[in-house]
Amino acid sequence: MTQGKDRVVAVCDEEILGETLEGGKVPFKVSEGFYKGTLGDVDEAIAAMKQATICNLVGKKIVEAAIECRMVHERAVIYFGDIPHAQIVKL
Repeated sequence: MTQGKDRVVAVCDEEILGETLEGGKVPFKVSEGFYKGTLGDVDEAIAAMKQATICNLVGKKIVEAAIECRMVHERAVIYFGDIPHAQIVKL
């Protein structure tokens, strides 16, 4: 999704789409309206994230992949229970 000069990429692990995650200060809804789009594999998601200015990531697979690719620092990850969430903003 492009908004103004920003390109936003939202990625979640398929199995948590539509779920409400508990365990943080507030519940976190993995909304189909925000996260549902093209179903792809992790490599496709990483490629899209590299083209984005803003990324919103939730799920063990995608956050771990972003850490492995050095796009996210592990200390920048927050958790809802055992489900990680990270954001990337390129200035």
